[in-house]
Amino acid sequence: MGSEIDHTTHVPLIRLLDVALGDFSDELGKRIAAAGLTDIRPGHGCVFGTIDPEGSRLTDLAERAHMTKQSVGEATDDLERRGYVERVPDPADRRAKIIRLTARGRKAQAIGRGLIDEIEGEWAERYGEERVAALREALEAIAAERLGAVPA
Repeated sequence: MGSEIDHTTHVPLIRLLDVALGDFSDELGKRIAAAGLTDIRPGHGCVFGTIDPEGSRLTDLAERAHMTKQSVGEATDDLERRGYVERVPDPADRRAKIIRLTARGRKAQAIGRGLIDEIEGEWAERYGEERVAALREALEAIAAERLGAVPA
């Protein structure tokens, strides 16, 4: 077999992904707070990171975030209380609600996406542009296979 893994020294991929995500998320949280968005929590990403520009139904947000409807609903309720999202009737089904970003929410989302891009750029400087590009390409392929398309 020749390419057997030495489990005494080999760190499992899931652990590496967890450490990398934790590092990225911690840095993002610090920068979001430093940008004055002190009432945004990491758990709000299930809304900010998955919502369509024109708004989305709660069930769609939960599906995209791979979370329960209840969990995403709690984050949405919190964001609504803070003025980042609003619920409006769905024009296709008046019984349903669309969750959409308010002006404040769009501004916060833009700041967050800018900070994410900034951290990714710093990773490229620190770890090498080619390595980060390869990581991104691999993760996009995984996401495309699972989701059918890479999220924007």
